[in-house]
Amino acid sequence: MQSALILCRFVHFAAVLLLFGTCLFRTWLFRPLLDNQDTRALDQKLTGLTRLLILLAMLSALAWLVLTTASMAGNWQDGVDPQTLLLVLSSTFFGQVWSAHLLFNALLMLGVFYTGLASPWLRLTLATLLLASLAPVGHGAMFDGVLGDLMMLNQLVHLCCIGAWLGGLLLLLLLLMPPSTGPTERILLRFSGIGYLLVATIILTGLINVRVLSGSVWPVPALSGFGLILLIKVCLVLCMLGLALFNRLMLNRNVARLHLLRTSVTLECLFGMAAVAAVSLLGTLPPMAIA
Repeated sequence: MQSALILCRFVHFAAVLLLFGTCLFRTWLFRPLLDNQDTRALDQKLTGLTRLLILLAMLSALAWLVLTTASMAGNWQDGVDPQTLLLVLSSTFFGQVWSAHLLFNALLMLGVFYTGLASPWLRLTLATLLLASLAPVGHGAMFDGVLGDLMMLNQLVHLCCIGAWLGGLLLLLLLLMPPSTGPTERILLRFSGIGYLLVATIILTGLINVRVLSGSVWPVPALSGFGLILLIKVCLVLCMLGLALFNRLMLNRNVARLHLLRTSVTLECLFGMAAVAAVSLLGTLPPMAIA
């Protein structure tokens, strides 16, 4: 059951983060830099992918609910029992948050599959609410009062920056796919500049999370359990940062080097997905040693 929950968390986090990031950069950053023809080309690439992501988000959200209910009840049968599911949704903190999360997911699904029902800005708003409703289901829920609220806010900022980085990378990869569309160099430069701010915020909010959750700068023990997975996540983020710096150095007007940029951005995306997998595992581990 635990392994299934970790896999479910990974799929859901990845789908929701990418949905938020692609909606954000497609609406805010990339659109002003693309002409109508480039916009249509990007939209054609995004349509099927976005629909797949929202379907994965909905299915994994439902699976997360079932697995959490089964874990609370102690058996699989109660995990799929309608009365038990309704009891969890109505009587637990997780269930109340997840009810809103499922609602945002359903509304965004309508906006994605029936594009005439929602403007890009409305889809971005729904994607933001969908991501925001993930913040209270992490370790921050351990705390009450003002500290709990601040931890959820910190987690929200952390998730938004991760989603923006990963979603922006996905859009860059789509733009770099042959035939390459749009003013690639200008978009890469713009995203690269914003990426530094995103990375700095991810690191700062991550350090705050670790300090509050573990009571120290780094969890103890440092190289096992929570601390080991956190170290792996940090190494993956550093690899992504190294590739981002490499991409910045590669920016020039030599079209022959587009394939190298494409490979680098692909690797950065893969490292990002591996970091999300680490986050999915971290959420199921205690942030400090259990005496």
